[in-house]
Amino acid sequence: MIVAFESELWLWDARRDESWTFVSLPADESEEIRDRCGGLRRGFGSLRVRVTIGGSTWTTSIFPSSKTGSYALPVKRAIRRAEELEPGDIAAVTVELLDLAG
Repeated sequence: MIVAFESELWLWDARRDESWTFVSLPADESEEIRDRCGGLRRGFGSLRVRVTIGGSTWTTSIFPSSKTGSYALPVKRAIRRAEELEPGDIAAVTVELLDLAG
């Protein structure tokens, strides 16, 4: 499953001083991911993904958000620097799920 979307980069409130930066996957796609991935979950309910933003591609995990019901995708500092992104910017994101129920 591949999800392409645009989303604003935001700082995690609990770790603002450490600049943990995320984008939120759209609600409809997050619901479909939950449906398709069933019981597949790793630590903190995470799912493995391959992500592309601009010219950068990397493997990471998405995490379910109890606040919004959407999955949150961390965007590491090296990617933000390479793509010249800051919190508040809108990024075009492609997420490919690596964990799928058979």
